[in-house]
Amino acid sequence: MWRHIVSNFLTVLIVIMVGLAGLAAWAKKQYEGPGPLAQAVCLRVEQGSNFTRVSQDLLAQGAIRSGYIFRAGADYAGKSKDLKFGSYLVAPGASMQEIVDEITAGVPSSCGTELNLRIGVLNTQLILRELDPGSGQYVEKAKFDPAAEARPEGFDAAASKADVRTRVTVAEGVTSWQVVEGLKAADFLAGEVKAVPPEGSLAPDSYEVKRGSDRQKLIDEMEARQGAILAAAWEARASGLPYETPEEALVMASIVEKETGVPGERGRVASVFVNRLEQGMKLQTDPAVIYGVTKGQGILGRGLRQSELRRETPYNTYVIEGLPPTPICNPGRAAIEAALNPDSTRYLFFVADGTGGHVFAQTLEEHNRNVAKWREIEAQQKASGAAN
Repeated sequence: MWRHIVSNFLTVLIVIMVGLAGLAAWAKKQYEGPGPLAQAVCLRVEQGSNFTRVSQDLLAQGAIRSGYIFRAGADYAGKSKDLKFGSYLVAPGASMQEIVDEITAGVPSSCGTELNLRIGVLNTQLILRELDPGSGQYVEKAKFDPAAEARPEGFDAAASKADVRTRVTVAEGVTSWQVVEGLKAADFLAGEVKAVPPEGSLAPDSYEVKRGSDRQKLIDEMEARQGAILAAAWEARASGLPYETPEEALVMASIVEKETGVPGERGRVASVFVNRLEQGMKLQTDPAVIYGVTKGQGILGRGLRQSELRRETPYNTYVIEGLPPTPICNPGRAAIEAALNPDSTRYLFFVADGTGGHVFAQTLEEHNRNVAKWREIEAQQKASGAAN
């Protein structure tokens, strides 16, 4: 009888063990396999939160099927104590394992709210925006010029949350003075800038920064990036260019940057000025004259006067020969590459065409006809504006 009892017990034990093994395999498959989420969501992990609370949020958003398996999997992986606060984009079909890996990795938040200081040619703006998980696009919540406008109601409370990402974006064509002045408006940065950097030495780009980052260190990073971009472009430059140094090429790039905002035109615009240099012609570029008037401190806000076009300054390219002594802005990578690999053309002139671009000409006669057409377009635009 005892033999029968022992036999039955062993049978039951084996069944239980097999059942437990099957359950473990099923749970592992649930943990590692694709999740039920059909559309991306943003998971916010608060400071001081725990896996129980996170699993409840994920269940509520339909991102996981079992809170217990989610917590048990994190515990088995040794990550249950590694939870990092922040906002995380959970992709459609993300497995529990993938979600655990992301929220314990300590990487910057991948969704949620972002505060961006955008330093532009015309103004500097603080932009608060939030990622829409469904579309993957950012939606602006507030935007204002901190130097000229009052802060929108509720802006500070929304922008000061611990997991808000902070970013500084420098537009192509801004001056070094504008960058320094713009950084002063970023109250999420700290420290002073030692001095206004040399014109052209800062790389227009988007810089993700931590709250409390040092302004001078950010400037140093901008200079390092621009130096690397210029060095690489100089190394890959076309032969026979009228520049003796990378610094001269940077001056040309800054002129190209200010003369056109149309990407496809940069090479042609550069070719015009290269052709002029090679033929001993004056560059006659208005942005350089304007820089001589403003010194890069703000925008002129009006047309150039005849007296300014006649006045001899180091930047008046209607008077001086060759390039001005320094860049007139901080050019972007594309303008630098255009200056060092310009299109091969015979163009010597260009003028606005009324669409935001330019029309190019090889001869003065052709250019004068293009200028006359532009004057007609300009007059029509003014008349239309007055009528409206």
